[in-house]
Amino acid sequence: MTRIAKSSQIDSRNVLPGRPVSASRTEMIELVLPQDANLLGNILGGRVMHLIDIAGAIAAGRHCHCQVVTASVDHLDFHNPIRLGELIVLEAQVNRAFHTSVEVGVEVFSENYTGERKHTTTAFLTFVALDESGKPCPVPPLILKTQEERRRYREAGERRKARLAVRAKRKK
Repeated sequence: MTRIAKSSQIDSRNVLPGRPVSASRTEMIELVLPQDANLLGNILGGRVMHLIDIAGAIAAGRHCHCQVVTASVDHLDFHNPIRLGELIVLEAQVNRAFHTSVEVGVEVFSENYTGERKHTTTAFLTFVALDESGKPCPVPPLILKTQEERRRYREAGERRKARLAVRAKRKK
């Protein structure tokens, strides 16, 4: 049985009610200031990664309703710079819920003073939910309502298979 919940169903392996993707959606916006920039006047890559981790953790926490920790970050490419004085806009949402973890997708944009946005980065992060004693705990299933949410769900499953295959290969 997959961990997709329909609006009126609860996954039989998990007593937690499902939550829609919309419950996890998060938008963070910050102004790129001089302390965030490199010598070329672009935001530092490490600063972008830091903000991605925060936006992802907020989305995961909204879905899980508990503390979460970052377990992995997939490949990261920087397509366009974000300049000093522009806004960095991060949009995050849970793509898939597994047993004790969730995959969160984070899209990053630059926004200039005219309101023009450019896509700069996409990242996929895995967060593990923790109970009060710091042990992994079950997460609610995800309620999918749109074709886009179903596509993201499928793709998250493919990324997980690839991550687990790499992990298994490293253990050998």
